[in-house]
Amino acid sequence: MTSGTPNLFGDTPEDISIKIMREFAPPEGYYLAFSGGKDSVVLYELARRAGVTFDAHYSVTGIDPPELVRFIRDEYRGKVAWEKPPEYTWWAGLKKNGVPTRTARWCCRVLKEHGGQGRRVLTGVRAAESRNRGKYGIVQPCLRAGMDKTLVHPMLQWTTGEVWEYIRGEGLPYCSLYDEGWKRLGCVLCPFEKKPERAMARWPRLFEATQKRIVALYPQRPAWQARFSSGEAMWDWWISRTQPYPKLDDEQFAFDQFDEDE
Repeated sequence: MTSGTPNLFGDTPEDISIKIMREFAPPEGYYLAFSGGKDSVVLYELARRAGVTFDAHYSVTGIDPPELVRFIRDEYRGKVAWEKPPEYTWWAGLKKNGVPTRTARWCCRVLKEHGGQGRRVLTGVRAAESRNRGKYGIVQPCLRAGMDKTLVHPMLQWTTGEVWEYIRGEGLPYCSLYDEGWKRLGCVLCPFEKKPERAMARWPRLFEATQKRIVALYPQRPAWQARFSSGEAMWDWWISRTQPYPKLDDEQFAFDQFDEDE
């Protein structure tokens, strides 16, 4: 790789990532977490060039952009294993847990982060993505309850510009949504999307199906009825990304108490 700024020792971002992968490679090989996004595309290529043993896995959420799913199917056929959630689907999760929000996201734990138990997991996480990720170490245990795995972030110090420079310089494939202005790819219904209007316009059927499911579940959930006048009202609140949650008896409930009587 000729792109990226070398450090004081002349190492490029690619050199550093490959050294990390080789340094911490387990005898049985890595579990490579592959999402189909730009970072995991680079991660896969770096692992291949590092010569380390790895097996790549894509967690099938059922609510990823169809364009992303097709990209993984077409470009990584036979290279990436497709893993279905062991607990339940997005639709079953709505019934069991209610709607996910920015402060309480059961969806990631159930749909995406179940893989790699007992393994050393390669990720494409980068510090530039968020303030919390800026505090990550290159190697760290997974802190989620019940998760017995070690995370290795060999691309932690890569910038977004270096990721794209590498993709273009090496002619790597990437999902077409990036060329249409999407900066990050993930679940279409992600509660972290503060302005979901664009996604609603692009993938209306998924939003319509979710709305119908929430409205249908409303009569079965007393906790929802205590805070919203109807299933439609709850949907309007959720899709508006309004915070905080509606109050009940002048008491503010956390999301894990939202369905306490279920």
